[in-house]
Amino acid sequence: MNQPQFIYRYGLLILLFNVATACAQNSPQTPHEPALQRIAFGSCSNPRKPVPAFLAIAQTKPDLMIFVGDNVYADTTDERKLRRAYQDLGENPGFRHLKEICPILATWDDHDYGLNDAGVELPNKVTSQRVFLEFWEVPKDSPRHAREGIYGAQMFGPQGQRVQVILLDTRYHRDQLIPIPKKEREKLPGRYIPNPDPDITILGKAQWAWLKEQLAKPADVRLIASSIQFVPVDHGWEGWMQFPTERTRFIELIRSTKANGVIFLSGDRHHAEISRLDEDAPYPLYDITSSGMNQPGGESNESNRHRVGPRYYHTNFGLITLDWNKPAPAVTLQIIDPQGNVQIEQHVPLAELATPR
Repeated sequence: MNQPQFIYRYGLLILLFNVATACAQNSPQTPHEPALQRIAFGSCSNPRKPVPAFLAIAQTKPDLMIFVGDNVYADTTDERKLRRAYQDLGENPGFRHLKEICPILATWDDHDYGLNDAGVELPNKVTSQRVFLEFWEVPKDSPRHAREGIYGAQMFGPQGQRVQVILLDTRYHRDQLIPIPKKEREKLPGRYIPNPDPDITILGKAQWAWLKEQLAKPADVRLIASSIQFVPVDHGWEGWMQFPTERTRFIELIRSTKANGVIFLSGDRHHAEISRLDEDAPYPLYDITSSGMNQPGGESNESNRHRVGPRYYHTNFGLITLDWNKPAPAVTLQIIDPQGNVQIEQHVPLAELATPR
């Protein structure tokens, strides 16, 4: 090889090496990306009132914060009023501090979608989506801007410690609920009864196809922000139990894709609890409900056959802690009050959250 050829080939190798190095450094899935260890989440916050949970969340030093719905109480189809509600949240000092210390992801529920218990029928849902994506600063090139609905997903951490966050949209495509018949209202808690129609939907065709693709991706933990509860089946309020065919479909999709590490994050209910589904599930499915950050409800004797531990009726937020360094990595699910006290806790080895091979 003559000298000019050697210099050319040597220079080309250096160039290719530098390009490969730059690509690896910019890839969100590179092993150099730190693993998530603490993920906070919550729902039901009215920023027109003090939100002490924001300060308590910041004190846990989360690597990520997830808002799972009812992040503002707009309850309007008027775009100006909707923007004003988000402006109140954006001006909240605790929220601004959270934005400074950690990344934030969000999905919505009914009160920030537009109207109480609203679904596919909401007349201004296109506007609601635009305002939502603008406020949460979703990048303009994100697929979430091109979809009908705000669903999205993101991966964090290196291989072997990878966390997938799936943000479902349980509003944009959701068919209408069936009210409890008047003669039954005194006997049944809540407002709605399950709809056995196999053709009704919560997610809609496109979101179901997208979800199947997401669950097929490799991840060690999958946090699915659902906004409404997935596991409980004993109350008549909003939840996946009112769409039993859709709920079963989700469970079977987890099974068929062999999507390990699924944990549901939910809100909406104005209390906190942890539920666990064992029967008819590919492995124990946990649903940790945190509600609300400043909109708690009253005490009740509501039953939940899947509840593990107590219910908590006061202001709270959720914290997911991942211990990757143990010989058997584990996740701890916690409900925490604004003073930093743990009110509910469940410790789960990650090895339990896997479909038998």
